[in-house]
Amino acid sequence: MKQMEELLLLAKESSQSNHTIWFGHFTTSTILSPSPGIRSIMSSAIAYLCGHLHTLGGLMPVLHTRHFQGTLELEVGDWKDNRRYRIFAFDHDLFSFADLIFGNWPVVLITNPKSLLYCCAKHEPLERLLHSTHIRILAFSLSTITSVTVMIDEVDLGQAVHVSGPIFILKWNPRNYSSGAHNIEVIVQDAAGRSKSAHHIFSVQENNHLSFDPLASFILRTDHYIIARVLFALIVLIQLIILITFRYRGYPELKEPSGLINLTSFSLHVLSKINIFYYSVLFLTLYTVLGPWFFGEITDGKLGCCFSFGLFINGHFLQGSLTFIIGILQLAFFNIPLMAYICWSLLQRCFGHNFRSHLHQRKYLKIMPVHLLMLLLYIWQVYSCYFLYATYGTLAFLFSPLRTWLTLLTPVLIRCVWTLNPTKLGIFMVQLKSHLNS
Repeated sequence: MKQMEELLLLAKESSQSNHTIWFGHFTTSTILSPSPGIRSIMSSAIAYLCGHLHTLGGLMPVLHTRHFQGTLELEVGDWKDNRRYRIFAFDHDLFSFADLIFGNWPVVLITNPKSLLYCCAKHEPLERLLHSTHIRILAFSLSTITSVTVMIDEVDLGQAVHVSGPIFILKWNPRNYSSGAHNIEVIVQDAAGRSKSAHHIFSVQENNHLSFDPLASFILRTDHYIIARVLFALIVLIQLIILITFRYRGYPELKEPSGLINLTSFSLHVLSKINIFYYSVLFLTLYTVLGPWFFGEITDGKLGCCFSFGLFINGHFLQGSLTFIIGILQLAFFNIPLMAYICWSLLQRCFGHNFRSHLHQRKYLKIMPVHLLMLLLYIWQVYSCYFLYATYGTLAFLFSPLRTWLTLLTPVLIRCVWTLNPTKLGIFMVQLKSHLNS
């Protein structure tokens, strides 16, 4: 709450400025904030410049959108690995920017006319486009700029003239472009022979607009922590409902044909009716939701516990957002596959096999992929233990029931499946044998 009050004060102090730009690391979609919310506080700003998601590992080279209040949210690629950076300028209160790669020269930014995609009538005096007298460009390089060529709709308008610093201008008549949208392209060359072009669509009509990439807008506008919470809760509920339903249903009656659905249902009955496996899976699911995942040094010199719903650090509770996503990954890539693997292994036991005999069925194409998949997921679980150690240290590694302890107990549980006394499977083995002989 104190941070929100500080942000509200900053917004109030800047309310009389021509423009306000907010800077931050996290996208608004990943920020937890109490009412009125971070987006509401930023609503008077022209733009929020941030990182964190960057380009999603190259999957989304451009992560930009406009919020319903009119504020632009503009992710920039990372500097660490990809050397991305951004320049921006205000030209007669019209905001323009360019995302660039360090070392690529010359640098070009068209400031007038500005890009139609990033126009915002709520925050900018867009009528100035129609009354402007010159096309304006920022162009600079390590070497002297030798030419700045301007084209609109592939028609060469001539060479822009250097005014001062990086500013180049070319006289134009915007009324020649008063209808529809048009494409402006600027080609800049320097004395070293390097060339760079920049282009965008513009319009001098205020009622024209372009839409941002729907996927980028979804990523930046959606409150992901809410979706993550709902998805996490749904996965847990579905798993619990399946477990408890099969626990209290009567013993299965196999019907013809003995296909995948019938055998899956049968194996779930077996798992749910045998206490050691039922309570193990049930406890793992409930623990993932309620139990502490690990205890350790969360921040420098501050001990705490991590739960699915948040962090307790030094006596303070921090509401979770990323923790729900990690919980979903834990459920989807280990807990549920482990439950499915136990069901499959119990089914093999009901067919009368032990671990060795089921490998000699000469059905390698059916059997080996199951074991290999579970092995890969187990390796993923082992890696998550290493990641926990690398991130939070030895204490967190040693006191992590959901990571380290579960990794150690999983082989024990699987061994129990393959060494279980056949008498405990008796009724299921008889039923399955009777069904296969019928």
